Amino acid sequence: MNGLEKIEFLDNIGSELQSRMTFSDIDTYFRGYGVPTQDDYPHNSKRAYAKDMLANVDDELLFKIADELGIIEVPNSSTSAKDVSFWKAGHFRLFLSHLASFKVQTSHLQTALRKYAISSFVAHEDIEPTKEWQNEIEAGLRTMDAIAAILMPGFQESKWCDQEVGVAVGRDVLVIPIRKGQDPYGFIGKYQGIQAKGKTIGEVAEAVFKTLVKSPKTRNKILVALSGAIANATTSEEAIEKVLIFNSLDGVPSEILENLKQQVVDNSRLTESKEFVDNLNMMLSKFNVKKLTIGKTEQEAEWDDIPF
Repeated sequence: MNGLEKIEFLDNIGSELQSRMTFSDIDTYFRGYGVPTQDDYPHNSKRAYAKDMLANVDDELLFKIADELGIIEVPNSSTSAKDVSFWKAGHFRLFLSHLASFKVQTSHLQTALRKYAISSFVAHEDIEPTKEWQNEIEAGLRTMDAIAAILMPGFQESKWCDQEVGVAVGRDVLVIPIRKGQDPYGFIGKYQGIQAKGKTIGEVAEAVFKTLVKSPKTRNKILVALSGAIANATTSEEAIEKVLIFNSLDGVPSEILENLKQQVVDNSRLTESKEFVDNLNMMLSKFNVKKLTIGKTEQEAEWDDIPF
């Protein structure tokens, strides 16, 4: 890697660690690889901390860490890494397998899924005209976290659609059948799927999200993606929308919510919004997680309730 590539690569790793781990988790993770840590780090940015701690690590170890974290764009001194540009960083990666005749509705579903921090690949919409379309599809299939197959008459007969599902089965990633006139078949026949008949695009998007939350294969990754989308939101309205999605769930692991609290502190747009903080704390209370306090430590907040 040249100097600029390494800076960008470290930034990608730092961003991923920031969205997934607490400071303590990062230290534990680094120690497992023999990466030095620092107790008296002068800043409160996990992203900057990770970049500084990894600055002198050799490239081979950086590639190993990036691969484990699922980072797609990995510079390689011997072979150039494929530039997979269609996934949004930090989002859950969902491949949408569909017939060409259904591309308009599928692209609308792609838009609706963004609300849930889901980045979707729609072949007929996402492949740039100058790129080899088959290579792009293969890149999407290699790097997806799950696949949603829009089953309708003609899907099974399509060599491309059927093979896309076959790749997912072979990789053992979650397959979500969306039933639009055809039932799941073959290796995906065991999945009941989502019934799309009579549903709006928004309702189908919500059903896909809830399926990802329920599956052990994807639950943690989709919740981490949604958490990261809150922490990195550019407006309080955007963040509140996603907090309400969390609040609609039956259960969320406390470690994800504790990590979310730490990440939110770094975003002044959110901490300065009373409406956002109130909505976040309402959600945290639902899952029995201590509220976020702004401007004073949690210990001081506890003292407020102790008689003098």
